[in-house]
Amino acid sequence: MDIGMKLKQARLTAKLTQEHVAEAIGVSRQTISNWENEKSYPDIVSVISLSDLYGISLDDLLKGDRKMIEHLTESTDVVSSNRKLILAAGMNIVLLILFILFNGFITRNPYLIAASASLGILGSCVLFYQLIKKF
Repeated sequence: MDIGMKLKQARLTAKLTQEHVAEAIGVSRQTISNWENEKSYPDIVSVISLSDLYGISLDDLLKGDRKMIEHLTESTDVVSSNRKLILAAGMNIVLLILFILFNGFITRNPYLIAASASLGILGSCVLFYQLIKKF
């Protein structure tokens, strides 16, 4: 059974409305509806709050829903996120050093100028993407 169905069943069993649940855990009623209809997934803090509110274990709530487990794994994997950010920053530093070292050679060839600019833009985009994901 999927997390949305489990959340709805648990709420109905606890005889609570979406409004009451939303107020109790500090989200909107629409958010509760989106979780129950699997348009979005709750974060780990909300899952714990829902588990407490409904009086069911996290194990019962989460087991068997592959999508929810993947969502929680991705959203809480700090080590992987930091590794990607460090890699993107390192790539930009290496590119900058290469541009400085080969500046005289690059400026003589318009194709190398275009390639260098493209690499610089791509590297910056990757770094900014990782920063935005992080914060």
